[in-house]
Amino acid sequence: MQYPTDLESIRKDYRLQSLSEKDVDAHPVNQFEVWWAQAIESNIDEPNAMTLATATSTGQPSARIVLLKGIRNNGFIFFSNYQSRKGRQIADNPFVSLVFFWKELERQVRIEGNIARISDKESDEYFSTRPLESRIGAWSSPQSEVIMSREILEKNVADYSEKFGTQHIPRPPHWGGYIVTPVLVEFWQGRPGRLHDRLQYSLDANAGWKIERLAP
Repeated sequence: MQYPTDLESIRKDYRLQSLSEKDVDAHPVNQFEVWWAQAIESNIDEPNAMTLATATSTGQPSARIVLLKGIRNNGFIFFSNYQSRKGRQIADNPFVSLVFFWKELERQVRIEGNIARISDKESDEYFSTRPLESRIGAWSSPQSEVIMSREILEKNVADYSEKFGTQHIPRPPHWGGYIVTPVLVEFWQGRPGRLHDRLQYSLDANAGWKIERLAP
């Protein structure tokens, strides 16, 4: 197979930093928070953008970008429509993967774990902080469903805007938060010559974390 020359020439040699076992925290979420703080300080555009990969009960995968909205010692939180394609897949197969790629820092974080809904109270609290248009949008969009035209969405927005006005807008029952509780986390730091540093945290039988170096 022939590949376009311009694609063959696209490459970057990573040289910014290294990643050593002696320098990382014993818990992967703590280590993530270290890198997260550095990403924030670096003024990366949307550092909370992450790829979420889900799969059907038969293993057919799909992936999309969602936004990280919370970090806890036991996991990573985002919000979505429970009736969307990803919501339906999560209901059928509650094991997912997340990927962060911070190219400005030449870093990647890959997370695998179990996913569950957070409490209604927590979802209500977050929903109330969203901009008015986003709250109306959560009611207006039958996410992932086929629609005939853009006008359908715009009519839904107009109808719900008239219904709720600018008063309190309740959270739709089909919308809320998820938490991904990791069982495996990999930290990737780009290095010269494609000899990248990869440190993997895996959960052992005693709920402790084992740190191992992976070949690039």
